[in-house]
Amino acid sequence: MENLTHNPLLLFVVAFVALTVVAAAGSWWRRRYPDKDDEHSEHLGVILAATLTLLGLIIGFSFSMATSRYDQRKNFEEAEANAIGTEFLRADLLPSADAANVRKLLAEYTGLRIQFYLNKDDDQRKRIDERTAKLQADLWSAVRTSSAAQPTPVGALSLAGMNDVINSQGYTQAAYWNRIPIAAWYLMAIIALCSNALMGYRSRSGMAGGGLVFVLPLIVSFAFLLIADIDAPRHGLIEVRPQNLESLARSLGG
Repeated sequence: MENLTHNPLLLFVVAFVALTVVAAAGSWWRRRYPDKDDEHSEHLGVILAATLTLLGLIIGFSFSMATSRYDQRKNFEEAEANAIGTEFLRADLLPSADAANVRKLLAEYTGLRIQFYLNKDDDQRKRIDERTAKLQADLWSAVRTSSAAQPTPVGALSLAGMNDVINSQGYTQAAYWNRIPIAAWYLMAIIALCSNALMGYRSRSGMAGGGLVFVLPLIVSFAFLLIADIDAPRHGLIEVRPQNLESLARSLGG
């Protein structure tokens, strides 16, 4: 299930096929064993309505979780750009040689952060992460060495700014790891299968009735697609563009 949620289009196909199969199976069962008890049919309708309501609530809750995480990733991208830009300005507080070195490293670091947002290859992203960690160490060492040589309150501002740069990257990484819990996906899948089976069983026409058996599976599958697409930071059509970082890189001459 976790691999499916990382690939929204594959999740859509698998969900549509599975839900259509159970809906068709429910319709076939109804035709094979017709129910002539009106009271039983009425009770089944109540159960179906409750199941669809519960499915709708869980889909809405999951959609809310996905959008909140998407907004969080956007906010952290903006915070990263602000932190890097602020530290670039605070480099003026360092000696000229150290300031030039810090600005050069920050420009390179900004380019790496842009690649982090745009890259979708797992192997290449590991190399980006390794290079980012090394650059963070170099940046911290450059600012710390300069501040240690001249320990003043003004130099401490550069240390605090570099700390914000490094922390903002950690917050962004945590936001990219923060996905909809897999248990929520399992719960949605189980309720969706049950509701489609009940809907198929309630249908009297089956596959020959104008294809109505495909309607609910298609709608639910599109809902799953949208949720997974928003929740997948790298493999969906909806993604966070590093607009603030790209604008910063242009202003830095990168």
